[in-house]
Amino acid sequence: MKKAWLLGGMFLSSLAINAQQRLTPEQLWKMGRVSGLGISNDKQYVVYAVSTPQMPDNKSQRKLYKIPVAGGEAQEISTTEGLLSDSKVSADGKYRISSEPVPVLNITGADKYKDLPQSNAYVFTSLNYRHWDTWEDGKFDHVFLTPLVNGQAGTPKDLMPGETNDCPQKPFGGDEDFIWHPDGKHVVYVTKKKFGTDYAVSTNTDLYEYDVTTGATRNLTESNKGYDVNPSFNAKGELAWLQMKRDGYEADKQDLVVSNGKSTLNLTQQRDDIHVEGFKWSEDGTALFFWAPINGTLQIFKVSYPATTPAKPVITQLTKGDFDVSDIIGQVGQKLIASKTDMNHPAELVTIDVTNGSIQALTHVNDATVSSLGMCKTERRWVTTTDRKNMLVWVIYPPNFDPAQKYPTLLYCQGGPQAPLTQTYSYRWNFQLMASQGYIVVAPNRRGMPGHGTKWNEQVSKDWGGQVIQDYLSAIDAVSKEPYVDKDRRGCVGASFGGFSVFALASVHAKRFKTFIAHDGVFDFRSMYGTTDELFFENWEKGGPYWDKKNAVAQRSFSQSPSNFVEKWDTPIFIIQGGKDYRVPIEQGLQAFQAAQLRGIKSKLLYLPDENHWVLSPQNAIVWQREFYKWLEETLP
Repeated sequence: MKKAWLLGGMFLSSLAINAQQRLTPEQLWKMGRVSGLGISNDKQYVVYAVSTPQMPDNKSQRKLYKIPVAGGEAQEISTTEGLLSDSKVSADGKYRISSEPVPVLNITGADKYKDLPQSNAYVFTSLNYRHWDTWEDGKFDHVFLTPLVNGQAGTPKDLMPGETNDCPQKPFGGDEDFIWHPDGKHVVYVTKKKFGTDYAVSTNTDLYEYDVTTGATRNLTESNKGYDVNPSFNAKGELAWLQMKRDGYEADKQDLVVSNGKSTLNLTQQRDDIHVEGFKWSEDGTALFFWAPINGTLQIFKVSYPATTPAKPVITQLTKGDFDVSDIIGQVGQKLIASKTDMNHPAELVTIDVTNGSIQALTHVNDATVSSLGMCKTERRWVTTTDRKNMLVWVIYPPNFDPAQKYPTLLYCQGGPQAPLTQTYSYRWNFQLMASQGYIVVAPNRRGMPGHGTKWNEQVSKDWGGQVIQDYLSAIDAVSKEPYVDKDRRGCVGASFGGFSVFALASVHAKRFKTFIAHDGVFDFRSMYGTTDELFFENWEKGGPYWDKKNAVAQRSFSQSPSNFVEKWDTPIFIIQGGKDYRVPIEQGLQAFQAAQLRGIKSKLLYLPDENHWVLSPQNAIVWQREFYKWLEETLP
């Protein structure tokens, strides 16, 4: 009887596994995208939003919810008024700060010539004429101070009159770029006080403090020449922010810095392997919690803040595991509220015990969908590179993986180049989705990824075609030794720097791959230098302009352009390009496709005229996914 029960249990277990669905693009784009908004004023609730793509409307629907901090049933709400305090109103209730676009320059034909109101011409005399996905139109976002008298708004005052710079910072800055001091008498905001060509070649943002009483503005971070961003005060008025040291280097080590008004202390410079992505003050203001990539994951750390002593700050890693935890929205007692993902689970909010790092699920927006899907095993591998370094490689296996079978295998090339490859959950480059279609995915933490030390992170710069390309080959070669990898069905895919990597590998892969997919990848270094919006990036990564013949570093960099090696291409390639991508502009994808066509190579172009460096509209995203897997089915049958 016991044996019969055991066999029956095994049979039911097998049925349960087989009944699980494989993740499809359509299911992926029905997932609710959870983002924390804050903790209620009474500390009883976590307030969050869920954005769900609506395919027929080609838009997303956003709903608001609150859920008890202790866990329980979520309740839909129509507004956050009364739940969350308005951080843009001063502590004394006398003023509100906001940001609005202000016309400063006449750039369009219609603005320059009033008798030509239908003109859509643009006239530029300097660089930064376009950025990310928009053209410069002469308007700049400025911070405004509005007096509040008996609940009524007075006349707003522009804190940046006549300035040709923005706050929030474009293209990704938000409300976090302008904040109140807790005394209600000072406003701190982030901006880069440069214009035109100077703006395009610099990363030097600063924190500026405006005195409401005197109207004076002072630069709080004038001595630092790189990024200063994300200002945040504790209740005592001590100011923390994120800082990079070197001007022009957007991927410099990012540290957490605090000032008490008298002295400034870098809390994380002692740790070479820590690149801080974000932070939150502790409730009592005596410590800060931050998240940073570490060994292929994002984890939460705590650092002490000795405001009156030069003692070395103590850094403690609170969480550990093969998952990402980030985006802390606040603390209630011994609980942090943060976001958690892994390669099988989209973001949900969790609580983290600050005493031991234990994690408890809080929201369950996508639980029902996720529970119906086959899970993909993720495995850490350590691969020896050609220069005898240990490199972390994530390997993701299809659901119900059988090592006795052979599987087509994809090498995934990460963008950046200095971007962490962690236990993320993407809605485009989704590892669970790839593996669920029957592919093994090999995702190396190659040179240029934070979380493995500053030296490792910086070794990609000025040498895009060097060791990093060998790292990719080392990763696929190591995993391909396994009997379950079908060496006759291997592909290589990636976007941005990953797209460049695809173009570069296409000329040196020595028949390893049967197919390539490159999205918004850099193909020709000269035209990239001549058309990209953020020239500081190109100057740093290439070491200078291509015309500087005396600059050996720059000359070596430009010699590594994939366009120089197209004669070695011999493998089918699918090229994707966004029409409003001004970071890696349209000529990059078009040149690569044209070269492949003229070489007689099986190739396809997916052009997305209204998408930028990403794919944001739901219907275009589904087209992207369907064409992606259709190409793989054709070329890796």
